[in-house]
Amino acid sequence: MSIKGTEAFVKVLKNEGVDIVFGYPGGNAIDIFDALYDEKDIDVVLPRHEQGLIHAADGYARSTGKTGVCLVTSGPGATNLVTGISTANYDSVPLVCFTGQVPTKLIGNDAFQEVDIVGITRTICKHCVTVRKREDLVRIIREAFYIARTGKPGPVLIDLPKDIMVEEYDKDDFTSQISIRGYKPNETVHEGQIKRAMEILEKAKKPVFLIGGGVKISGAKKELTELAHITQVPVITTVMGRGAIDTDDEMYVGNIGLHGSFASNRAIQRCDVLFSIGTRFNDRITGKVEEFAKNATIIHIDIEAASISRNISVDVPIVADAKLAIKEMLKRAKECDTKLWREEIKTWDEEHPMHIDKPKGMSPEKIIDIISDRYQGGIIVTDVGQHQMWTAQYLKMTKDTQLVMSGGLGTMGFGLPAAIGAKIGNRDRQVICISGDGGAQMNIQELATAMSQETPFIFCIFNNSYLGMVRQMQTVYFDKRYSCTCLRYRKSCDRNCMDAGKKCPPYSPDFVKLAESYGAKGIRVWNEDEIEKAFDEADKNTESPTIIEFIIDPENLVLPMGQGSKPLDNMIMDC
Repeated sequence: MSIKGTEAFVKVLKNEGVDIVFGYPGGNAIDIFDALYDEKDIDVVLPRHEQGLIHAADGYARSTGKTGVCLVTSGPGATNLVTGISTANYDSVPLVCFTGQVPTKLIGNDAFQEVDIVGITRTICKHCVTVRKREDLVRIIREAFYIARTGKPGPVLIDLPKDIMVEEYDKDDFTSQISIRGYKPNETVHEGQIKRAMEILEKAKKPVFLIGGGVKISGAKKELTELAHITQVPVITTVMGRGAIDTDDEMYVGNIGLHGSFASNRAIQRCDVLFSIGTRFNDRITGKVEEFAKNATIIHIDIEAASISRNISVDVPIVADAKLAIKEMLKRAKECDTKLWREEIKTWDEEHPMHIDKPKGMSPEKIIDIISDRYQGGIIVTDVGQHQMWTAQYLKMTKDTQLVMSGGLGTMGFGLPAAIGAKIGNRDRQVICISGDGGAQMNIQELATAMSQETPFIFCIFNNSYLGMVRQMQTVYFDKRYSCTCLRYRKSCDRNCMDAGKKCPPYSPDFVKLAESYGAKGIRVWNEDEIEKAFDEADKNTESPTIIEFIIDPENLVLPMGQGSKPLDNMIMDC
């Protein structure tokens, strides 16, 4: 029996287990939305902007482990996905993004709302293709889901011309096994390399495990914890790897990198064996590359061969899924003699603890400590900026608490829509979004989406009246020349002002009134003794989101602070 492309589209989604589609309609996708109208098993979520849409799908995917699905129209609908596609690509998030397209006969003719979205996104996604024939439609969509979630996960974009979607075909294959020439995800572990790596580890006197986001993506927390306890090897995480082992575990040291702990960075620089799993050694964690762990034998496990020895040359390369590799390591794991080494690391941590020594006004550390204690097991989503780094430094990750953030691309505006997507996918869990006042305004319109989806969550805004992370760099490196970072600035202001809010105009917008205008609850907190009460009120509000605006002094900096041109442990400890 012949069926339209739109009907086949819906059937494939159902076969793939899709129950949520984040979609924004338009002329060249309207037939697909019509096909979804009577579908009871798929809920279509309408965000207020396509960038909010894809970040919501991203937050949904990260928090549930499922593949996020986006559906937008052609032209601006498609191009508004670009930042979100790149965000997901950097952080290995499985998304399948469908874009409407003009009819095939109009492609290349500068038709209304026509763009070459495949050409635009080719370098920022795992795979992208325009469907040119109706008979290829089902196969291409099925392959998209397979590619997105296998191997190193990532976003896939499928461009759907309008005429293809209304054309009928009678030989669709919805069930055969997927086999893609040239794409064979690695599902094995090289036992010889694992054996070699474990022999090196067993002889080490100062070994460390460096754990990245790949371990979390593979779901290997239990296995990693067991491995650390058997071997007695200290565990250091990247920001994206935080939570791969409980932060109160005796084997956990802290985060590495630009705003990592002094003890973690020093341990990396002084270790004799660096055993890295699921991280790509990007510039945020290496410091001066020539000086990075220069006396260590480096072992690197990653699911993507291209990531190994790309930034840091390694001695033992192992291409494998993190969980499969760790399971193989457990078969050979033995206790290492690390007692003196762990005591040395502990001494460094005691000398330079991760702590805001002299907070000005309300301490960000105090707010995050309260969030940690109240919402263990919840989903904590951040935007990008100082608040993100404070969260990465101080959030206690226990009892399966999840931390969701844009790591590789550092996308401001990610936090709010991602939190909404996480709540839609986890309606029985607490979701807390932590944002700065700058990032909060980039996709603030998604509060309307939260209201329409009846998703109560807590949206914490750290308001210091500045684009805080850029201001911090201006404080440290540019003699406090605060160019374009003050969010209270008005045309009548002295553009060279360095008063940091002391004589500034009122802040715009009023976040409490803004929350109320959307039908949400708004609370403003000035002092530390008001923090608990604010969360008490937010917890009682189960009908809508609650915005809690915390007034933060802009003089608070994220410390310690690495210096990218210098060795990793050459850190600014105070300013």
